[in-house]
Amino acid sequence: MSNAPAEVTETTEAPAEEIDLGPANAVIDKYLTLHGNLMPVLQGIQDEYGYVPRPTIDLVAERLNVYPSQIFGVLTFYAQFHLKPRGRYIIRVCVGTACHVQGAPRIVETFFDKLGIGHAETTPDLRYTFEKVACLGACGMAPLAMVNDSTYGSMTVQKVDEIIADYNQRPMKK
Repeated sequence: MSNAPAEVTETTEAPAEEIDLGPANAVIDKYLTLHGNLMPVLQGIQDEYGYVPRPTIDLVAERLNVYPSQIFGVLTFYAQFHLKPRGRYIIRVCVGTACHVQGAPRIVETFFDKLGIGHAETTPDLRYTFEKVACLGACGMAPLAMVNDSTYGSMTVQKVDEIIADYNQRPMKK
């Protein structure tokens, strides 16, 4: 056994995210008396913030008398929920069979190159989030991309440039 003092290691946690909890409290108030209110509360919070921030999870746990681990279970089970900030403009490119054979891989790579991000990533300015998806349900328009609710069919590399130029001119606020 050594006489050397035990080594002390410091752990540093990331600073707590500071946000205005007013909108989250309003959502909780709206659904407080509804039986089975966790899903609509989480959906409402995501609608308000664009994702589900950590401080809102603690608030929901406290106000609905639910363990945070249960909330995380719901948030990580359903693909609709996001735990990190997402871009104002969500770009989805179909990589299903019809789109793949019509050139979707080139469209995906062009978006990656132009935006400087990959699949499921968000630009640092929070303007764009990019996602490859299995199918967008419009195979006759292959290859297909969507930006939020707008659909772009018969995609080409040139259309990628046009789409990005268009959305770069649009405001960041809803």
